[in-house]
Amino acid sequence: MAEDAYGVTGSARDLPTPPPAGDGHVAPNVLVSIGALLLGMLLAALDQTIVSTALPTIVSDLGGLEHLSWVVTAYLLASTAATPLWGKLGDQYGRKRLFQIAIVIFLVGSALCGMAQDMFQLIAFRGLQGLGGGGLMVLSMAIVGDLVSPRERGRYQGLFGAVFGASSVLGPLLGGLFTEHLSWRWVFYINLPIGIVALIVIATVLHLPRRSQRHVIDYLGTVLIATVAVCLVLVASLGGTTWAWGSPQIVGLAVAGVVLAVVFVGVERRAAEPVLPPKLFRIRTFTLAAVISFIVGFAMFGAMTYLPTFLQVVQGITPTMSGVHMLPMVVGLLLASTASGQIVSRTGRWKVFPIAGTGITALGLLLLHQLDENSSTALMSVYFFVFGLGLGLVMQVLVLIVQNAVAYEDLGVATSGATFFRSIGASFGVAVFGSIFAGRLGDRLADAFRGVPLPAGASVDALKADPHVLALLPPAMRQPALHAYASAITDVFLYAAPVALLGFALAWFLKEDRLRGSVTAPDATQTLASNPVERSSYDEVCRALSVLGTREGRREVYRDITARAGYDLQPAASWMLLRMKRYGAVEPGRLAEHGPVPLTVVLEAARQIETRRLARREGLDLILTGEGVQVAERLAGAREDSLSRLLGDWWGPDRPRDLVRLVKELNDELCGSRSEQPGEPDGTTDRPGRPG
Repeated sequence: MAEDAYGVTGSARDLPTPPPAGDGHVAPNVLVSIGALLLGMLLAALDQTIVSTALPTIVSDLGGLEHLSWVVTAYLLASTAATPLWGKLGDQYGRKRLFQIAIVIFLVGSALCGMAQDMFQLIAFRGLQGLGGGGLMVLSMAIVGDLVSPRERGRYQGLFGAVFGASSVLGPLLGGLFTEHLSWRWVFYINLPIGIVALIVIATVLHLPRRSQRHVIDYLGTVLIATVAVCLVLVASLGGTTWAWGSPQIVGLAVAGVVLAVVFVGVERRAAEPVLPPKLFRIRTFTLAAVISFIVGFAMFGAMTYLPTFLQVVQGITPTMSGVHMLPMVVGLLLASTASGQIVSRTGRWKVFPIAGTGITALGLLLLHQLDENSSTALMSVYFFVFGLGLGLVMQVLVLIVQNAVAYEDLGVATSGATFFRSIGASFGVAVFGSIFAGRLGDRLADAFRGVPLPAGASVDALKADPHVLALLPPAMRQPALHAYASAITDVFLYAAPVALLGFALAWFLKEDRLRGSVTAPDATQTLASNPVERSSYDEVCRALSVLGTREGRREVYRDITARAGYDLQPAASWMLLRMKRYGAVEPGRLAEHGPVPLTVVLEAARQIETRRLARREGLDLILTGEGVQVAERLAGAREDSLSRLLGDWWGPDRPRDLVRLVKELNDELCGSRSEQPGEPDGTTDRPGRPG
């Protein structure tokens, strides 16, 4: 039995071999593989934003304005429903093969979307594309955990977050450029060369370790929850437009959705690994956060789908410039999301953000309702920014508070559950907004031209189906038609405002529990992704603790440990004392020679230890004195206290084995394992963590 530096005992046989504790350098093939993963993530992330800008042109080419929302909804529904399956199948059958399959499905869907000849074909192919997109999202993040150690993981997760942030900005711009200068079909064709490069690199370079982890896949639960979502979204989008609300079709869909939801609850109660455990809903914070997440998805994606239509049709802005005009919303979202996350991580206080975020989102929707065909660019930019600001304030915090409210064993599924409800909300938002828009547009156009003879080819039905028909109207008639479009689009924001206000009211009932130290602000992949990323509890804690793997993080860890123990030692000196306690001796020269710690830092720390008589020289080695043993013992105790603060009630007597494993891995990477000590028979050189 061996004891790690946190006081955890366990047999080495019980623990898998951790990734090698690197010296800050990663093998070139790993870097190339991560580049390919970033390309895969870019495909999925970009496709959520690039299409919206092209929608008005797509409708003009293919017709079917009343079905416009389904171009977005089909992708969201398919990717959301498929994500849990991709995650579990990757655990069972290997992520590399599954990731390649996801890329192929996505590329086939993209090619078929580009070749679509009518709106129904495009919607069907978008669903196929969404199936692959869900796999790209979840598997790319999971593979990073297979490739790099916890110490290195933080920097790469930051890259994935940057991809999401960049896609939010680039999507509208690229969508406009392709639509205006090439064809809307290039919005989909652009995926092909990127995906092929990623596929080739993954096939030739990516080598993953075999994983023995097995899961019981909740196929029935996944199919049921996807079917329930489809039924309810069909009711929301087709009711009152394609079919009357009281029609047998709508009533049948509604009844089917309710019955299947009841069956789903029964199935999940008996499932070995439920896709959405019912016990989570007994936690008030999770239930409230799930509802608020639904509302945020509803408002965000509903608005983002129709704002380009407003800008291009009503304002007469080119597709490219419509992407530029939407940048204030993206900037507001990213600024608020980043700032709120930093404040929460520093202060531990979070309740103000969901309250302020939902309130400002409701205000933003009411402001968007005020827009019309005469609104100035400056006014639109301000309103867009306010709306994005509200979304950014609330999105960042919802995942965090859910993670803080659940037991360790439910951490992964609760995280994906929170984003799952936002995905379902997005699907509903786009569908409901589409239904409202289609209904209001028909009514407004009919009112505007009742009894007025229209030019040939410019009937009310033609105007409703294709906004380009507006060009056939004489100037005197064009103004009322533009006003009809403007009011129909902005009315959807008015209808969405009470939903956001409901979220504002619910946010007041959230209980502001003290945050565990390990629960840091989520990265952008969790706050901007439209579909849930399925990760285990181990993966989630590893993500949160990966800050310990950064040079700054390690320095702060040792500074905190030293302060808790009541000493004024340098962080590097505390690190060296703990190494001596664990291994018996250190050789400062070899630490500097074979590790990335600067020689000046090592020598200064060694000088401080010797000056205070905490260690003595025996040849080239430093060995603890009696006083040094006492200091090291207090430092070790402070490290245990620090861990308790980080992991809270998760680090109890019954702590899970994989949590013990994570702590051991992080400890080995921070302090260096026994086999890495200089002078070992196998000649292994020392590669310590970097405190200084």
